[in-house]
Amino acid sequence: MREIDLVAVGGNLGSIRRAFERLGVKMRTVLRSCDFSGDRPVVLPGVGAFGATMNSLERTGLSPCIVGAVKAGMPFLGVCVGMQLLFDSSEESPGVRGLGIIPGEVVRFSRGKVPQIGWNMIEPARPGLEAGYAYFVNSFHCVPRDPEAVLYRGNYHGRFCAAVARDNVTAYQFHPEKSMEFGQGLLGRWVDAL
Repeated sequence: MREIDLVAVGGNLGSIRRAFERLGVKMRTVLRSCDFSGDRPVVLPGVGAFGATMNSLERTGLSPCIVGAVKAGMPFLGVCVGMQLLFDSSEESPGVRGLGIIPGEVVRFSRGKVPQIGWNMIEPARPGLEAGYAYFVNSFHCVPRDPEAVLYRGNYHGRFCAAVARDNVTAYQFHPEKSMEFGQGLLGRWVDAL
């Protein structure tokens, strides 16, 4: 059975764990740096605010562990705020630095009801991927400096980055674990590529 480190700093851990268990993957909970081995793929889920979650990563010593694992080539998957933390900064928490793994910033939706809650069609930004409906709960969205980092785009009163992928890093703004068969398929493909 494959094992993955699940970084437990935000909400949504139960549904992420169940989604991976359906794929035959064992999740090992990581609460602080001393729990982090660096020799397993890493999942950073989360429901919460950018600043509070980033502060939790710093307080537990996990921030440099995650950055080090990514730089060493370990597969990484971010979900929701776990995607946003990959970026340099967020309008949600001025003055709080993100992990800086993907250059860019996180900005608030300027139109429509905020937060965006519900199903939204996402379309691939790269060939060979399928479009589908994904479940979102977000007031902010990521703006990568390099457009080549965008994996999927959504449209919420304008197009926005719904997922990124670069090298060994994949991250979804939406919740694949709550996006039924389409989302489970995305998680399955990520696991199969490990």
